[in-house]
Amino acid sequence: MTTVLHADIERVFRAEYGRAVAVLVRVFGDIDVAEEAVQDAFTTAVARWPSAGLPPSPAGWIITTARNRAIDRLRREASRQDRYAQAALLHQGGERGERGERDEGDERAEEGAVRDDRLRLIFTCCHPALATSVQVALTLRLLGGLTTTEIAHAFLVPEPTMAQRLVRAKAKIRDAGIPYRVPAEADLPDRVRAVLAVVYLIFNEGYTASSGDRLVREDLCAEAVRLGRLLAELMPDEPEAMGLLALMLLVESRRAARTTPGGDLVLLADQDRDLWDRRLIIEGQAIVRRCLRRDQPGPYQIQAAISAVHSDAPTAADTDWRQILQLYDQLLALTPSPVVALNRAVAVAEVDGPGPALALVDALAPALDGYHPFHAIRADLLRRLDRAAEAAQAYQAAITRTGNAAERAFLERSRDRLDGVR
Repeated sequence: MTTVLHADIERVFRAEYGRAVAVLVRVFGDIDVAEEAVQDAFTTAVARWPSAGLPPSPAGWIITTARNRAIDRLRREASRQDRYAQAALLHQGGERGERGERDEGDERAEEGAVRDDRLRLIFTCCHPALATSVQVALTLRLLGGLTTTEIAHAFLVPEPTMAQRLVRAKAKIRDAGIPYRVPAEADLPDRVRAVLAVVYLIFNEGYTASSGDRLVREDLCAEAVRLGRLLAELMPDEPEAMGLLALMLLVESRRAARTTPGGDLVLLADQDRDLWDRRLIIEGQAIVRRCLRRDQPGPYQIQAAISAVHSDAPTAADTDWRQILQLYDQLLALTPSPVVALNRAVAVAEVDGPGPALALVDALAPALDGYHPFHAIRADLLRRLDRAAEAAQAYQAAITRTGNAAERAFLERSRDRLDGVR
């Protein structure tokens, strides 16, 4: 029998947690029941699988076990006869052994405008009754790719603040009786902004993990691209859905060049562009051209265009930074945020030099002090201005604010190289 390691279970967790929660939310209509049951199922897997081996369908095993755990919980908590009857009814549909099989009711539940469980959960949680930021945060949590700490990092807020938001969002859904169902096709466009934000943040967390030893979480990148393709297929006339897909494809095309064989981070300017995935670049650039022909620019389309300019350059020295700066000007006009302004300052440094760029970056300090890329970019600008002591301090500030080991190691090496300069 093949030995099942905890790494195998972790791989199944990362790949299937979101799907399992989505299925159980659809079946039971309760977030807490679904989350607790799926967590219980994985706890059981940790105890059983190392000795029993992986089941033929790990995902099916998790979903069936979680469903049975949820039914048991409903029975224990039942205080009225109708709750017992509800649990018994659910049990008739759920007691299919541990093979993960679906019954006819499951298949009928798949019908609707959104046929994918996880994408349906995203649309369901992106309900207009919740604030957009809460919609995004709650969906990121339920999909299982991000912890509360990682979500807080994405929103640049303290972890306790994010935890409170998630608790309040679940309570509002429960108290307001917000239904867990696929919105009608006519309602989909009203929710697309939050849905795109969810997929975008999943991809960002995968591309540069906010914590852990590895720079990239390939599972989250793959899941975001998969969801992006489904969105583009579902809403082919939504330019921003197409723009987001193009952006993810173009950024994902560089993944093989972003780290050394040992896992060390490699900056864009230093990457071996022969390692870039030309298939993804060709597909992403084709989508960008389609978006340009529509002439309905939005934030994701503009970011995709910026990535397309980078992918056009055979070497870093050939990058058309003036065009990138113009695109950032357009992006900042559409979405005037400190993070966009910070990224624009990087382009300013390439066009006008590090001095003007540093002035722009320093002006963002009140808003971005807790954001480690702010300090990393500032450190690099100070280094280029031969202000080594200040650069070292900025590198240290970035080091203390990142939870990713690969990023931290890169920043430490950059800081240590300043010793010779000083």
